Amino acid sequence: MSQPPPAVDPLGSGHALRLDAVTKHYASPGSLVRALDGVSLALDHGSFTAVMGPSGSGKSTLLQCAAGLDSPSSGRVFVDGVEMSDGTETQLTTFRRGRIGFVFQHFNLLPTLTVLQNTTLPLRLAGKRVNRAQAVETLERVGLGGRLDHLPSQLSGGQQQRVAIARALVAGPRVVFADEPTGALDTRSAREVLALLQEAVRIDGRTLVMVTHDPVAAAHADQVLFLADGRLVGRLDRPTAATVADTMTRLTDEVGDRRVTEGV
Repeated sequence: MSQPPPAVDPLGSGHALRLDAVTKHYASPGSLVRALDGVSLALDHGSFTAVMGPSGSGKSTLLQCAAGLDSPSSGRVFVDGVEMSDGTETQLTTFRRGRIGFVFQHFNLLPTLTVLQNTTLPLRLAGKRVNRAQAVETLERVGLGGRLDHLPSQLSGGQQQRVAIARALVAGPRVVFADEPTGALDTRSAREVLALLQEAVRIDGRTLVMVTHDPVAAAHADQVLFLADGRLVGRLDRPTAATVADTMTRLTDEVGDRRVTEGV
């Protein structure tokens, strides 16, 4: 018997991403670690959001649950109006390939594939027709139109990350998740990558969610959400590197003081 499709957001598809009281637990020897603790948020289409927090705050867990790479222990996740914590794994995989893009810190390019082949890989995996002209145009936009036949080993770190961005965008995703996309780059390459991500939001209307530890990177976003101990504890609109750094310093000090008091 066929499985029903994933559920539709009862609040409609007005948000690109919505989390409703999402909790994530991990079992550890003698205790239960609560990586996310009832997180609720709603992000508009065409927005750029950075997620920050001290070590162990739940940033990566939030991204993985929001992107459908991990399932929440409780709560609901909706991407482009469709529930990610529902449906079969096959249905969710098909959905992710069509509407979600990923950019990772360490690029995750296949070393034996060329720049063009790496870029079009998501289309091939999804069983879609590869529009070579469109893929080439995407690579030209990220400054790699002259390197279509190069292998990843023939590129700099910044160039490899630009291939990863092109790969994330070529299928026309509605939401792009970026996990420390500038963490392995020098300052100049990081600036170029962030400009490309901003362009995907401003020009293409993508929704971007970026986990980062870098206040300069976060300052490129429309807003910054702050996590601590698995809970949303703050939001900063129109951030600057200075305001983000100040907020992170205060938050890190508060978390450190609380852990000392609690004997953690």
